[in-house]
Amino acid sequence: MPKVTPTLPLVESDSWLAPYLPQIRQRLDRFEQTCQIINHNFGSLADYSTWHQQMGLHYEPENKGWRYREWAPAAQALSIVGDFNFWDRHAHPMKRMEGGIWEVFLPEDKVQPQHGHRYKVHVVGATGEARDRISPFTFRSIQDPQTYDFSGQVWAPEESFTWTDGNFDVRQITQPLIYECHVGMAQEKHGVGTYREFADNILPRIVETGYNCLQMMALMEHPYYGSFGYHVSNFFAPTSRFGTPEDLKYLINKAHNLGLAVIMDLIHAHAVKNVAEGLADFDGSGGQFFHQGPRGHHPGWDSKLFNYGIPEVRRFLLSNVRYWMEEFHLDGFRFDGVTSMLYHHHGEGVAFGHYDRYFDRSVDLDAILYLQLAAELSHTYKPGAILIAEDMSGMPGLCRPITEGGIGFDYRLGMGIPDYWIKTLKHKKDEEWNLDDIWWELTNRRVGEKTVAYAESHDQSLVGDKTLAFWLMDKEMYFHMRTIDQHPVIDRGIALHKLIRLLTMSLGGEAFLTFMGNEFGHPEWVDFPRLGNNWSYQYARRQWSLVDNPDLRYRHLWQFEKDMLALAEQYQIMEHGPAHKLHQDNVNKVIIFERAGLVFLFNFHTQNSIPDYRFPVQEAGSYSMVLSSDTPETGGFDRVDPTIRYFTIPTQYGPRLSIYLPNRTALVLRKED
Repeated sequence: MPKVTPTLPLVESDSWLAPYLPQIRQRLDRFEQTCQIINHNFGSLADYSTWHQQMGLHYEPENKGWRYREWAPAAQALSIVGDFNFWDRHAHPMKRMEGGIWEVFLPEDKVQPQHGHRYKVHVVGATGEARDRISPFTFRSIQDPQTYDFSGQVWAPEESFTWTDGNFDVRQITQPLIYECHVGMAQEKHGVGTYREFADNILPRIVETGYNCLQMMALMEHPYYGSFGYHVSNFFAPTSRFGTPEDLKYLINKAHNLGLAVIMDLIHAHAVKNVAEGLADFDGSGGQFFHQGPRGHHPGWDSKLFNYGIPEVRRFLLSNVRYWMEEFHLDGFRFDGVTSMLYHHHGEGVAFGHYDRYFDRSVDLDAILYLQLAAELSHTYKPGAILIAEDMSGMPGLCRPITEGGIGFDYRLGMGIPDYWIKTLKHKKDEEWNLDDIWWELTNRRVGEKTVAYAESHDQSLVGDKTLAFWLMDKEMYFHMRTIDQHPVIDRGIALHKLIRLLTMSLGGEAFLTFMGNEFGHPEWVDFPRLGNNWSYQYARRQWSLVDNPDLRYRHLWQFEKDMLALAEQYQIMEHGPAHKLHQDNVNKVIIFERAGLVFLFNFHTQNSIPDYRFPVQEAGSYSMVLSSDTPETGGFDRVDPTIRYFTIPTQYGPRLSIYLPNRTALVLRKED
């Protein structure tokens, strides 16, 4: 009799996956077998992920000295050099141990690495070429202000940071309202902001607006500031541009005490190709951490690609996951570039129009195993950890539990949503907006897999693109944003900005995200200092004075964001399953739906304000207004009285409500009795 493969919940929820059950089962079996081997050899996955505690430079008080270890299997010789031995490459050679590990012990009575000393490792590689390299396990990397060279730095302050966030539990965040931020460009000054400036000046703004989760970009050290932190060189080193590791801990500790969860952009899809600062060709073999040859190079990103099939590479990355959670109390990760990890073709130029695409030979099974292990580690080390995958391929099961046949993430980014809004604003007149397309784009997501909805992120803020506010109002923002200055372009832009964000939040997913400043329609793009702009910080900052000024209409957009997020928090809108469409009127551009017991009404028409607009509701009774985008405080025209109580009208088709529905306005009602 042929062996019958037992089914899995992932397949049971999607019959189209039935032909691929063997492949899904094989992925799960490989994960379980790998965990068994790890548990047998190391005790647990958490214990396995402590390589950073053994590798690199560590003080051993019981032995009264410093031990330094590196993994460089193809190297011919290694030695540690630094301020403590006058950079003498012959002073402290390392001894080759088993498994490609090199080691040296520095007795404190003979050599004394001090807090703040710079150091590197001198590597004679497989080909005989010798280079001074930064340890892959360095906990701090600093740049020389004169030579611009990076080096590792001994980081052993006399006093350790005292955490006071013991009462914070990430499990209290059941509906992530995510504020994507970049510490360096978070201040209004022309320069690089610091961790402490962000903690003291920006965290209160985020909390007041109503966000409950901070997503931090560019935390791992990167040699080029303008890379937005996506070309990482030192994976265990918080970037020194913004301050010390203790300063970062201060920020996260304060965020937790304000009720904010903190997650970071985790860049495990690739690494900077720079040999001087990063991991590339560390042992001289041309591979080690990365694939050999063309497979180890991402043509679109011009960066190095990890070889997830090598156990030491997986252990390095898993230890990196644990390190950030353990050392900095992070509550989760937004995994960058997951599509690139999942497929050998990296998703470039490929349309995922058939399920075969998710199970053919282009899928990197080693990457899937690594992602499963990373998800398992994160969720076991910190229950409730928030894991978000940046994937545009729609890989089935990506955000389902591993035991169900999934990969283990909690959310995937709804990457098609901002693209849809930008294309609509770019290529369609307002009269051409298609409500069927809008509904499809905002509701088309895999059953049982959660989505982070967003109208715009940092991707839509960069030079070469525009924010929603800029697409809507463009240069008029520079001249007509005073509250006393009525201008048709600004009026339209503010109205649609509010409608787009509310519709995306209420319809598009189970979490919501915005990029720093977009909540009040920041008027300018993001452009880091570079030769092309004469190394200017003009566009690498956030102009908070605009939203603080009561005479400018940026404050109207911010007030609506506050009202919208307060509504989401009060009714836990995104926890209540998908929306139910009640009514759609393509002539008047009206769409009405119910979610979380609330009735959402959107009128996108350019001019039709409709008195006595009747529409169906699910329950008879009386309804009151809990949100209006037309209030004067949010830049509206005050055409709707928010105090009116609405009573249903019985009809043979069920209860109906009648309401005055102005053009370019969104209203939200709740049933009272």
